[in-house]
Amino acid sequence: MIEFSLPWFGIFFAVFCVMEFNAWFLHKYVMHGFLWSLHKDHHVVDKERWWQRNDLFAIFFAVPSFFSILFSTLLVSPYLGAFGFGIMFYGAAYFFVHEIIIHRRIKIKGLNRGRYIKAVKRAHHIHHSIKEKEGATCFGMLVVPFKYFK
Repeated sequence: MIEFSLPWFGIFFAVFCVMEFNAWFLHKYVMHGFLWSLHKDHHVVDKERWWQRNDLFAIFFAVPSFFSILFSTLLVSPYLGAFGFGIMFYGAAYFFVHEIIIHRRIKIKGLNRGRYIKAVKRAHHIHHSIKEKEGATCFGMLVVPFKYFK
């Protein structure tokens, strides 16, 4: 059973926030680096395929989350669970923003409103305007540079 406490929520929230910077780092230096072969089909999209090799990165993030939650239960270590749930909720937020709002892989009407959503879409569009491994910008997802709010 999960014990929700102020320290638990603090760890959860800190991990959720750190994941944005972790995702930025991995996107810039791993996905646009030595694992470009997996990420490339996200920039040069085959419209005939729903699944991309790039989707494998979700598993990379899910593994530490899953094992943190599993071992938090087995070892009765609620703070380890907070860590795992922080990663999981970031993954859910990332999926919602990236796959549903930006790329519309699942179509839900009425999600394209608001300054924040428009800024996220604008920054991501700039990122995808580069089809090569080098030269891309805007590697984050939930934190958007202020210039994209204009």
